[in-house]
Formats: sequence, C-alpha cells, structure tokens
Amino acid sequence: MPDETAKVQFNVRISADTVRKLTEIVEFYQDNTKIGKVYKGDVLTDIIDKAYEAMNKQKLNKRPHYL
Repeated sequence: MPDETAKVQFNVRISADTVRKLTEIVEFYQDNTKIGKVYKGDVLTDIIDKAYEAMNKQKLNKRPHYL
C-alpha cells in the first residue's frame, strides 16, 4: 500500500503568467500565515485539497435525494 504522505516529483509545463500568479499566491500565504517558510508545493497542495473538497461537496449535492 503506497504511503499517502510520501512526496513525489511532479513536473509540469505551465505558462509564465501562471508562474507569476503562483508566486503571488505564495507571497500572500507567506504574509498571512504564521507557519514559517511557505513553499510553492505546499501552496499547490493546499489549493488542490480545497478544490477536491469543494468538488466532493458538489457531487454530494447532485445525488438523487431519494437515497
């Protein structure tokens, strides 16, 4: 069984504009959290986790109400 907390390398090509936005988001997290150094990978993980939770909530709301 794979370790869910293990880190993996994730290489993707994104536009320069997306990199700029991610850098701005990281700086915002850094300025508005008290957890110390903030890394791009941590910010991406947080964004993905929140989007995943929102997606699952929407899926639950779309289930037929008779179940």
